[in-house]
Amino acid sequence: MINVRILRREDGKIRGFEVKGHANYAKAGEDIVCAGVSAVTVGTVNSVEALTGTVMDSRMNNGFLSADVPSMEESGVHEQVQLLLESMVVMLNSIAESYGKYIQIQEVHY
Repeated sequence: MINVRILRREDGKIRGFEVKGHANYAKAGEDIVCAGVSAVTVGTVNSVEALTGTVMDSRMNNGFLSADVPSMEESGVHEQVQLLLESMVVMLNSIAESYGKYIQIQEVHY
């Protein structure tokens, strides 16, 4: 199962996320759930950097990705980063609607 943790500040803003595990929906190379989650999460990190110039502190290893939003003042760029991250949450929830037994999403408030 893929476990996703969305890390939110007390004000509800996303400060980062973690993705661990494998869906085991199908054999390696044919697992559409793993491929979808990877495309959404890695694509979001890449989009944040390419579209806003914000470099997230990210770590990736086999079956693991974590990314944290760097400290920044509330600004238009911060709002753009938040919009991209909230879009990622919507996409992950859409995957979970169809493949819920292969992905679990948890929101954690700090």
